[in-house]
Parts: sequence; C-alpha cells; structure tokens
Amino acid sequence: MDRPTLLALTRGPIATLPTAFDTAVGIDLPVMADRTEWWIEQGLTSGRAILKVAAAMGEGPDLSDVEWPRVLDAVVRTADGRRDGVCALKTKGTLETIEDAKRAQDLGAVGLQIDLPIFHHPTQDDMRRYFTDISAAIDVGILIYNTWWFANGSFGDRHLAPATVRGLAETTEHVVGIKWSTPPEADFDSMTEFADVLSVIDNSGDVVRCMRNGGAGYISDPIVMNPSVDLRLWQLIEAERWSDAQAELDRVHNAIGEFVGRTRLRSGGDRVTKGILKLLGLSMGDPRPPTLALQPDEMADARELLARLGWAVPTAGRSIART
Repeated sequence: MDRPTLLALTRGPIATLPTAFDTAVGIDLPVMADRTEWWIEQGLTSGRAILKVAAAMGEGPDLSDVEWPRVLDAVVRTADGRRDGVCALKTKGTLETIEDAKRAQDLGAVGLQIDLPIFHHPTQDDMRRYFTDISAAIDVGILIYNTWWFANGSFGDRHLAPATVRGLAETTEHVVGIKWSTPPEADFDSMTEFADVLSVIDNSGDVVRCMRNGGAGYISDPIVMNPSVDLRLWQLIEAERWSDAQAELDRVHNAIGEFVGRTRLRSGGDRVTKGILKLLGLSMGDPRPPTLALQPDEMADARELLARLGWAVPTAGRSIART
C-alpha cells in the first residue's frame, strides 16, 4: 500500500474496540464479531473512523500472543472490506515487533499502533532506528504511540523530538501517523513542525487545539458506546466549527472523562466502556483481573450519566435496537 493511501486511512476519530470476554474471561469471538457488525452498521465505516484492535483501552495487554491474532481476525473477517482495521502491538524489541507486525499484516490489518521501545530507555537515535527498521519490513501503516510517560528520562529521551518525527515521516514509507501528547516540559504545539507530512492523532484530550494545529484525528472513549456522537463531532471538526466542536467535547467527552477519572480511584484499567456497553444492552463481558468491573454503585452513577446525556438505556434484559 502506498504512502498517500496509508495517510488517507490514518484519519478521523479512533474507536478502540473492547475485547469481548465470556463469563470465564476467555475471548468470545462470536460476540466480538457481533459487536463489530453493530459498530459498522452505526456508521464506523471506511473514511469515517478508525477501528483499533488490541490496544491498551481494548485490553490488549491482557491478551496472549495466541489470542490477539484471533481477535484481530474476527474483526477483519466481519468488516469484510467495509472498514479498515488497525492493530495495536505490545511493546517488544525490534525483531519481535517485526514478527508481530507481519502477523497482523497477514491477518488484514492496514495499520499498526506501535509504542516507543520504552523498556530499552531509548535515545532519539534508538527510536529512529526502531521505527525505520519496522517500516522497511512491512507494507502497512505505522501509527507511533508517543508513550513518553513510560520512559525514564534519566536514561533516554522521554518522547520523540519533532525533528525525529519529521525525519521518520520523510525517510520511511510506512510511518504515517503519531498519537500525540507531550510531557509537561515539552511544547505540545511543536506538532506543527511535522503535521504537514503525517497524520497527528490527538491523545491529550485537547482535541480542538490539535485539530487547529493541523491534526488528523483523535482518540475517543464515547465512539464505541454511541458512534453517532463522534460522527457528528467529526463533521463539526472538518467544517472548522471550532466552538461547536468544543461544546460537544465538553458536553459528552469531558463528562465521560470525568466519570472515568472517578472510577479509577477504585480500580484501574478501562472499566467504564464495558460498564456502559452493558447498560446499553451491548455487553462484552467483564474486564480481566486485576481490573474490577464497575460495581453496583458505579453502574448506578453511569446510568445517571447516560440519562443526563440523553442516551436511551434499554430496560434490564433487553438489547439496544439496531438502527
């Protein structure tokens, strides 16, 4: 796949798909396929959003090297060309990441989310070699995950410098995007130094700022719960209706984000998405340990949140109607 095609595919709101688990917290491929069909029916199709499999928000770190390819395969087969999928890879060394990248590519992923090689305490040169070597070995796109918060600044550099990002975009075929946020000491707006040569996906929560800087997309929590929210928001962003877009972010995304923050006082992990999906009649099972499912008091708070947002919640035991 050529670079212009890959750049076009790395654009829009990103839907990080939860992984469906059964009652014994084993992967549930039929439910994974059914939910994928629902997301596509709701409008998350090619050119409108990105479906991402096995990422941290989708419980990817909990999946074995046998499980994540099966989950990816279920999503790709269900999408059947109506939607292109991105697969998140676990943090490993160069050789192991290339093996995983080829496996995901063979299963039909058109893009790969790849973290910085955080456990190697990388320098800028280390990170440049890492992504250059992976790009040379594959034919699909690379979305760099700028995971600076895991890096140890006393041994290496905390995040990719703008010059390194631009250099990778200009010298590799397949580095086409970056999930962008920065440590406090760095300049978020430095993304303008490379936004013209690759897709910058906001991972900071300051979506409008990123888009006004030339960004190409953003990470969303609500999109897998209620796709219409982000399809509408993306229309506002593409029309550069910045104040309307910020109002929608404040009303929905920030409200859900605040709720997520409160739940993390009890247990970490991505608990809220699965809890809300359960309330909406779209259960994908509970998280794997050590993460707790939302507890009864939290589920009650979630139900109140959905009522304030105006989302229809079916009565117990009924599934949401497909539209």
